[in-house]
Amino acid sequence: MTVHPSSRLILASQSAARQDLLRRAKVEFEVSSANIDERGIEQSSRLIEASAVAALLAKEKALHVSRAHREAYVIGADQTLALGSKIFAKAEDRAQARAQLKFMCGCTHNLHSAVTVAKGDEILFESISTARMTMRPLNDVQVEAYLDLAGEAATASVGGYQLEGAGVHLFERIEGDYFTILGLPLLPLLNFLRGLGLAPLP
Repeated sequence: MTVHPSSRLILASQSAARQDLLRRAKVEFEVSSANIDERGIEQSSRLIEASAVAALLAKEKALHVSRAHREAYVIGADQTLALGSKIFAKAEDRAQARAQLKFMCGCTHNLHSAVTVAKGDEILFESISTARMTMRPLNDVQVEAYLDLAGEAATASVGGYQLEGAGVHLFERIEGDYFTILGLPLLPLLNFLRGLGLAPLP
């Protein structure tokens, strides 16, 4: 597919990690936040699979922004965390982050990262990937020490951690793609963008 070089690419996310991944890959893009009711959409969908929730929210974010910028290609992304049948959202405060971490300690949870590209009302591309994260057993003192070290990051990301920061100390084993863990399946996305002429290398 040949695309005019003036085609705009918009990332529908305020995530610093996602923006940094694209910038490091030398992809030119703009940012426009998708202000949607994520929890409301999730609840009304009645989906029970965490991966399906991530895919739905990534699509809704891309469509929301693309309707306001119909000439642009819009990237939507979302990430869900599940341990068994329980799906986690970002903690609202330190107490909730503490409770989530204590629930996950010594267990393996799944991070599902979804990405969508839309233009106008059309979905052009979708991909989802999963990473398995095994958190080491932690006692109460260790959990509090981590929360002190992480600071605001404990409530900035689902699960209470950012692997690229202090959160790396929580884990004993990780199985999966690093980009998936940061919330953006980058390799399949770049492959699609190359087909549009929106990546720096053909």
